[in-house]
Amino acid sequence: MEEDFELPTGDEMMMNNGDQLDLPDEGPMLKVGEEKEIGNQGLKKKLLKEGEGWDTPDNGDEVEVHYTGTLLDGTQFDSSRDRGTPFKFTLGQGQVIKGWDLGIKTMKKGENALFTIPADLAYGSSGSAPTIPPNATLQFDVELLSWSSIKDICKDGGIFKKILVEGEKWENPKDLDEVIVRYEAQLEDGSVVARSDGVEFTVKDGHFCPALARAVKTMKKGEKVLLTVKPQYGFGEKGKPASGDESAVPPNANIQITLELVDWKTVTEVTDDKKVIKKILKEGDGYERPNEGAVVKVKLIGKLQDGTVFFKKGQDDSELFEFKTDEEQVIDGLDRAVSTMKKGELALLTIAPEYAFGSSESQQELAVVPPNSTVCYEIELVSFDKEKESWDMNTDEKIEAAGKKKEEGNVLFKAGKYVKASKRYEKAVKFIEYDSSFREEEKKQAKALKVACNLNNAACKLKLKDYKQAEKLCTKVLELESRNVKALYRRAQAYIQLADLDLAEFDIKKALEIDPDNRDVKLEHKALKEKMKEYNKKEAKFYGNMFAKMSKLGSLESNKAEAKEAEPMSVDSEA
Repeated sequence: MEEDFELPTGDEMMMNNGDQLDLPDEGPMLKVGEEKEIGNQGLKKKLLKEGEGWDTPDNGDEVEVHYTGTLLDGTQFDSSRDRGTPFKFTLGQGQVIKGWDLGIKTMKKGENALFTIPADLAYGSSGSAPTIPPNATLQFDVELLSWSSIKDICKDGGIFKKILVEGEKWENPKDLDEVIVRYEAQLEDGSVVARSDGVEFTVKDGHFCPALARAVKTMKKGEKVLLTVKPQYGFGEKGKPASGDESAVPPNANIQITLELVDWKTVTEVTDDKKVIKKILKEGDGYERPNEGAVVKVKLIGKLQDGTVFFKKGQDDSELFEFKTDEEQVIDGLDRAVSTMKKGELALLTIAPEYAFGSSESQQELAVVPPNSTVCYEIELVSFDKEKESWDMNTDEKIEAAGKKKEEGNVLFKAGKYVKASKRYEKAVKFIEYDSSFREEEKKQAKALKVACNLNNAACKLKLKDYKQAEKLCTKVLELESRNVKALYRRAQAYIQLADLDLAEFDIKKALEIDPDNRDVKLEHKALKEKMKEYNKKEAKFYGNMFAKMSKLGSLESNKAEAKEAEPMSVDSEA
């Protein structure tokens, strides 16, 4: 039997790094022996040998090449191969002819290509005496041996990062994460001012100088870099006095820092208000996480901030602690945090009183938790069984699951837990949302459940003062049952709170046409009439005051005009 909830009438009631991918410039896709033009300035590239992978260097990168340069008649004018020493330069900085800057950006590591470079992209009308004549088109046989990525981290020239050793995977630390680094900082003369073989710090808090925190946010685990740091990201105009094992840094000094990101612990805010914090001590497996209603098994140690242990389960081969998520079997912070974990994950949770035991004292298994206590849990998610999702159910199971969620919602509503009740009603509707494969009788059952759950959810939203959502839920019901008095009544309540009094009146009158003796609707109608009366009074007063002010201003203007007309003509000064 449908269970519904009544609400008080009228006056009783009053939601990481916009980092863009750094993609290489697109060059022509060539097969060995093919030649194509790069851009539209006459630069041509012929592939002699394919390179490795997909990566290509970018502006600012330090590249290493072997090359042989010739005129179009085959006359050789330069060759690094003959000298036996590769040529190094920084790409895109104007250190070489423009044709090189444009062409080498299209190459992969190990690639060998022949570039034909017109004079405008080489030495132009001047040439380069004595070997290159004016307006000469040149050819370069270039092999890209390697490159070191050099990035302007802050885009202002303040920190340049050169990768010495590539890192693992793709993730970078975030502000809340706790990183472990090794570093050595030197002045431009080579003198060491600071060194550490392993220090841990929170990224947002930083360490040594601002450049370290900025740099680690761009690094991967195991990555090693060389930072060139300008004073604004070092120690600025004041420098730094010597302290402990660290030497002094003079004012306005540039620093070079060799930095290695050894590892980091991911720290996340489980709740938007930052009152449940999770630090991952050991990463879990795969991508699956417990859903609402999952049965989880964990190893758990609960402590006060002074280290007092008040709860311990699953340690030393003892029985694991088991609970069902979203069923209020554990404190809210623990319930929310476990739903973000993967199997095998080990984490440290810090939970504020609002998500723990609140303002009351709580007797736990091993100790008392005092009022207003922030608590910490070390938790390992050993296993979990997810609650069956709708796509894994047949029709009978969907209807049964929807009915069960509705009943759970009813219990929570009666207990005044409107947020949790609302979530149950929403889950119930999701089970039966798509009913095209249902038989006629099953469609009827599903419709009745949708109506009941959406009505009850609207009641929750009204209690939570989410009047817009309440109105939407009632509208969904009226799309299924246009003469549903409760949906009209509750939508009218929402409209009143949204100050849409005309719409509220329309719904109230329609409800009274359907059920003239409905006491609640009558009371709401009476309250609505009072509100409209009050609104009309305020409106009349507002316009009355406005017209009075306009009239007063009109009188003042009229008086001014009359006064001006009454002024005597000015006396002519001439005799």
